[in-house]
Amino acid sequence: MKADHAKIVLNARKNADERAKGYREQALKLYPWICGRCAREFTHANLRELTVHHRDHNHDNNPQDGSNWELLCLYCHDNEHQKLIEAERGGSAGTSGPAAATHNPFADLKAKMQKK
Repeated sequence: MKADHAKIVLNARKNADERAKGYREQALKLYPWICGRCAREFTHANLRELTVHHRDHNHDNNPQDGSNWELLCLYCHDNEHQKLIEAERGGSAGTSGPAAATHNPFADLKAKMQKK
């Protein structure tokens, strides 16, 4: 039973790696080696840090024209997926919409300006 499970997991990982290699190679040929979020540029030396992000988060949706892909650095890619997770959970604080600011650094600016 354990051997069957291990074999299934190994095959799934192998298939995922093969699929990723195919669309990664295509995306790297289609797009400039620049992160689509932070605009960090990549060379052969650090290309392993540039990932292919699926815009619709479906790793099986790989059109040949690359319309579902964007190149993101590791950090921006992680951030993009974290935003999705938080949105599914109702926001980072469990609320809907952006968090309200609780501090206004300019609250008494007018009073301070009048003192001079």
